[in-house]
Amino acid sequence: MRDPASRIAAWQIRSGRHELPWQATHDPYPIWLSETMLQQTQANTVIPYYRNFLARFPDVRALAGAPLDAVLQAWAGLGYYARARNLHRCAQAVCDVYGGRFPPNAAGLAELPGIGPSTAAAIAAFAYGERAAILDGNVRRVLARHHALEEDPGTSASTRQLWTWAREWLAQSPLDLDMRAYTQGQMDLGATVCTRTNPDCAHCPLADDCMARIQGRQHELPRARARRQQPQQSCHLLIVQRGTNVLLQRRPERGIWGGLWSLPQFETQDQMADFCPKLPSGTPTPEKLAAFDHVFTHFRLHLQPWLLRVPDAPAPATPSGHAWVSVQTLRDRGMPTPVARLLAGLYPDPT
Repeated sequence: MRDPASRIAAWQIRSGRHELPWQATHDPYPIWLSETMLQQTQANTVIPYYRNFLARFPDVRALAGAPLDAVLQAWAGLGYYARARNLHRCAQAVCDVYGGRFPPNAAGLAELPGIGPSTAAAIAAFAYGERAAILDGNVRRVLARHHALEEDPGTSASTRQLWTWAREWLAQSPLDLDMRAYTQGQMDLGATVCTRTNPDCAHCPLADDCMARIQGRQHELPRARARRQQPQQSCHLLIVQRGTNVLLQRRPERGIWGGLWSLPQFETQDQMADFCPKLPSGTPTPEKLAAFDHVFTHFRLHLQPWLLRVPDAPAPATPSGHAWVSVQTLRDRGMPTPVARLLAGLYPDPT
């Protein structure tokens, strides 16, 4: 059993993860859901979101027929919100084009919105047992170490090389390879043994011929991208309260918090001042609240909230792209986590 794929499959059966909630099914719907959530998010974080999402949308038709707001609300907190919008679009495509059934192979799956080649291969392997190579973040690290890749594994050239190695491992394996064990094993190996820091080479099924270990370079490979100083951005958030209602703004699909409901947001205080005349006459000066930071993957956002209470009557005209929402139903909207926390502090749940 010298080929890497067979060793990884055998190791997974013996020592891999078997308790993940999406492992007990061959249904492509929950598999697709889990694979989408696991993009750029660790399994422990995903599990409660996955269970809640599956309870709310138990099959692809339920997801396709749900309002986008409900999907975003269930996703809120997981980040990278384009994934949620693509989930919704993909579910609708599966229902409209394929009659509610997912394509039965990786090639067909990769044609759907939001499903790239690695995700398509993972779904096809888990749902149908298809022989298809994957290349997620964990697999990149395993391959890069095993072959002692010198270059940054995130470059286009390195990605092409890593795909070549991934397909070679599969080509070298026997035809009766357990594809579910092998696919899960690659993910498990990178997540639990061949970790980014402190790899546990003593328990790795590939240790004997891992070039990084043989060269004593497992702690330096794969090479990390040069760290850039994290840039900081800032914005002003305006909490406009009218009686028991708060003014929310739908975020554009592009940019941070795409498609979510948030507070009116401005780059400068002058822009915020220009917005206030659109509100009812007699509106007082906004009250400055405590500022706070929210950290994204690539930058830090400094948020300065302001509270503005406007007259309750007559009801003001709603600016385009905005909506007055009762404080009792704020939690029903898909909102960014820091905004939801800010509003929950101001308007706690009476229950």
